[in-house]
Parts: sequence; structure tokens; C-alpha cells
Amino acid sequence: MRERSLLLILRQNRALGSKIPTNLSRRVNPTSAQQPSESYRLFSSIAKLSPSSRRSSIARTFVSYGFRSFHQLNFKGYRSSFRYFSTSTAAETKEGLKLLVTAGPHAQKMIGIWLFASAAWVFSMVVLGGITRLTRSGLSMTDWKFTGSLPPLSDEDWMVEFEKYKASPEYKRVNMGITIEDFKFIYWMEYAHRMWGRALGIMFALPFSYFLRKGYITMRLGIRLSALFALGAGQGLIGWWMVKSGLEEPPSEYVIPRVSPYRLAAHLTSAFAIYSGLFWTGLSVVMPEPPAESLAWVHGAAKVKRLALPVGILVGLTAISGAFVAGNDAGHAFNTFPKMGDTWIPENVLSMKPLIHNFFENTATVQLDHRILATATLASIGGLWWATRKLEIHPAVRSLIGSTLGMAALQVSLGISTLLAYVPVSLGTAHQAGALTLLTLMILLNHTVRRPSLNLLKSLPATAGTRTVS
Repeated sequence: MRERSLLLILRQNRALGSKIPTNLSRRVNPTSAQQPSESYRLFSSIAKLSPSSRRSSIARTFVSYGFRSFHQLNFKGYRSSFRYFSTSTAAETKEGLKLLVTAGPHAQKMIGIWLFASAAWVFSMVVLGGITRLTRSGLSMTDWKFTGSLPPLSDEDWMVEFEKYKASPEYKRVNMGITIEDFKFIYWMEYAHRMWGRALGIMFALPFSYFLRKGYITMRLGIRLSALFALGAGQGLIGWWMVKSGLEEPPSEYVIPRVSPYRLAAHLTSAFAIYSGLFWTGLSVVMPEPPAESLAWVHGAAKVKRLALPVGILVGLTAISGAFVAGNDAGHAFNTFPKMGDTWIPENVLSMKPLIHNFFENTATVQLDHRILATATLASIGGLWWATRKLEIHPAVRSLIGSTLGMAALQVSLGISTLLAYVPVSLGTAHQAGALTLLTLMILLNHTVRRPSLNLLKSLPATAGTRTVS
């Protein structure tokens, strides 16, 4: 019964056997079509055998022929198709879109979430740093260790730290006579700020190592993230370099101890740079192509980009000027608006001989500069909205421009309220968070209006709502 079944299968495969070698051999041997098929030769040889040896011969021949047919049909055919698919994919990537993440959409989503979470962590660090500065807690810890240290756990430990603080200029000239409970509050604020930064380093490094090990990160992305990690590690050194300036004796007994405004500006600028790098990279990972559905929208986005880039730079400069306002305590100098006191421009704006000192150390000039930059920022964002209101652009871009204008108006309102209320902690913190929020919107806008890849441009219709026929 088994012998009859095998012979039947070979008979049924005579036509298939005559076709398969002919089709495959046309690419290998042009003369093979004139020769008898392999299945026909096998069937003829088996038929001449005696019944006793035919059974084993049929089984061996059938298995051998099956493996050879499978190899010819599947392995060779699929291998050539796979090579063609890989070549076309590599060509498309080379000519058009360049992805920062390998291993598909799942890895892309995981790395995007990680980068946005890291950026949010830096955002919270900036807000916490603002609270630390506004509560005058930044000089409560008089030493610094790279590996960190445990907080005081006993009353004796607290007294040791309190005695260190009593030797600092801030205690002698500002906080003379504070209680141990008051000291604990400012100490915990500064300690939380430092430990939050170290936790960010661990939270960034562990997923980074995992994604590198899995091979999800390309070389270009790896270099960019390594640079951001190095900048984040150096941020701790910049922070201590800043704090150390406030622990030195001021040159005059009438000067209130405070950190150097230059070092404070460097610390805040570095934090903004880390945040911007993380946020931009996260956007590039999850949104490798900008929203573009027509060539008209692409041309409109290019016009928006020419305006959005300088406006974004102005927003960053305004935020940095705010660091000099905080570093010089210039927010308490003139608490009126729109005038500064009784005049539009105070008389002591040019009181210092070196011009550079007037711009960065004179409290009147520093606050005036910040007011001018803030007003110019609001006006430029309003001009951006006005200039693009009739452009043919993507609805997401138009909505983003409107949101940016609203945030700029809110930020100016927060700044004025903070000034008139003599810089309370709540409004001052909200104003600093608003500056970073406005910068976030400008980064998002500039990222959204970037130029699409060549492949996407070739596939776009001339106007939205139409489709090109390929």
C-alpha cells in the first residue's frame, strides 16, 4: 500500500518535475529544457527494479528528490528575493529618510518615551533649582562630594552641619540667629536638588546602556546622547562651581553674599541646553518626518522656518538674561511697570565704567535689558503669527504658532506680576517654568517645520486633498 502511494506521488509529480527544472534551468543552463526531466528519469529507473527492492528504492529516491526540489524552489528563490528587498531598503534609507533608531517601531517608541521622560526630569530640575534659589537655600550645604553623601540622620549630625553653615558669609550677614528647624528646611531643599540631579544621571545611564546592548541606537544617535550625558555629568561640577562663589567673603561688608551671576547664568544655560537637546532628539526619534501632506504645505513650512529660527534664538537669549536678573537680585530693584521707578530709564543705567559690567552686573541695566528682550520676544512672536496667518501651512503648524503666542503673552504677564509682587516664590517659580515652556514650544515649532526627506517630497501632491498617481 505504501509502495503504491509513493509511485502515485511520483507519477503526479512527473508534470511538476518536468516544469520545475525547466523553469529553474533557464537561468542556469539553456540546454536543460531539451533533456528529460529528473522525475521522469527517476520514475523509469524505479519501474525496472524487482518488487523486493523497489520499496526501499522508492523511499530513498522520494526523500532525496523532495529535499532537492525544496532547495531549488524555496531556498534559492527566497534567498534572491531577500537580497532584493534588503538592497531596496538600504537605497531608500540612503537617499531619503535617516532613522536614529533600529529594530522597528517598538524600539522607536521605547527610546522616545525614555528621552521625553529624561527631558521632563530636567524640566523638574530647573523648577526645583528655581525654588531653591528663591528660598535662598542654595548656600546651605557648604561642601560637595562627587559621589554624594547621606543627609544628617541624628541631632549630632545636624549640629555639625549647622556649625559649618554658621561659618559661611550668608549666615553672618543674612540669616544670623535662625533656628535649627529653619536650617533644616533650606538644607533639605538644596539636598533634594542635588540628589534629584544624581538620580537623573542613573535614570538616563541605565536605559542608555540597555538600548546600546540591544543594538537599537545608531551611531549618530549614540554620539549625540553621549555628548548630552557628558554635559549632564558636568552640570554637577558647574553647580558646585556656582555655589562656591557664594561661600566666599564679599568684598564689602554692605554686600549681601550671593553666587556669581555669570556662574548662575552658565548653570542655567547648561540646563536649558541639556533639556533642548533631549527634547529635540526625542522628537527626531518619534517623528522622523515632519507633518507634510502637500508641496504647498512644505513651501509654507519653509517660510515659517525662516522666521521661527531667529525668534527661537531670541526666546533663549531672553531666558538667559533672566538668569542675570536672578543672579544680581535685580528683580527687587525696581518693582514698578512699565516705568522703572519714576522714570522710563533710571539714571544709574550707565553707572559703571566698563560697559560689560553695566550689562551683566548693574541691577538697573540688567532689569532694563530683560524688560526690553521680553517685550521684543512678545512682539516677534506676534509678528510671526501675523506674517504666517495667510500662509498655506499644515493645521498643526498653525495651531502651534497660536499656542506659542498665547504662552508668550502669559509669560510676560507672569513676569510683570512677579515684579509687582516683589518676587514671591510661587510667581517666581511659575515665571521660570514659563520660560522653559515657551522655549519648548519654539523647539517644537522649529522641529515641525523642518524639510522632509527626498522620498517624501517625491510622493507629495501639489496641494492638500489630492493624490498623485504612480
